[in-house]
Amino acid sequence: MKSAEGRLGRVFVIRLEDGDVVPNCIERFAEENGVVVGHAIMIGGIGGGQVVVGPRYSDASPPDPMLLPVDGAHEVVGLGVLVPGPDGSASLHMHAALGRSGATLTGCVRPGVDTWLVGEVVLYEIIGTKACRRVDPTSGFALLEPTPQSSRQLSDDQPPDTSEPDHHR
Repeated sequence: MKSAEGRLGRVFVIRLEDGDVVPNCIERFAEENGVVVGHAIMIGGIGGGQVVVGPRYSDASPPDPMLLPVDGAHEVVGLGVLVPGPDGSASLHMHAALGRSGATLTGCVRPGVDTWLVGEVVLYEIIGTKACRRVDPTSGFALLEPTPQSSRQLSDDQPPDTSEPDHHR
């Protein structure tokens, strides 16, 4: 297990519009607002796109991802972790459950899904910590790599790590 400690910074309430593509629009918002590490929660509607529903074979390396199309409007609830990707830009890893007519499709929205009518996102900024995604040579996936800052405990009365911007206002 690897971990790093941080604390909450700003909290954004975001309304996605019809046709906005997730995760792209959330990643763009994060970059425009200087959010480096964060946690996103989404509810609303998804109208199209594809989700990753697992590897084709569990023991294959690297895994061959299975993609399923999202056909028609679905209700959605999703959770994700935002950190810099291998290229340094915002990278949101979000899994979501999409429901329609009593059936549920659950998977990773990384390939992109289109908002149907409206999506509501709460993006929590996590400050005082470092994390990124690094390509794992075995799986080929860009995996979360938290970086511990120090052995000290972070508390509200301690200043944030000055190596990344503090966006408290």
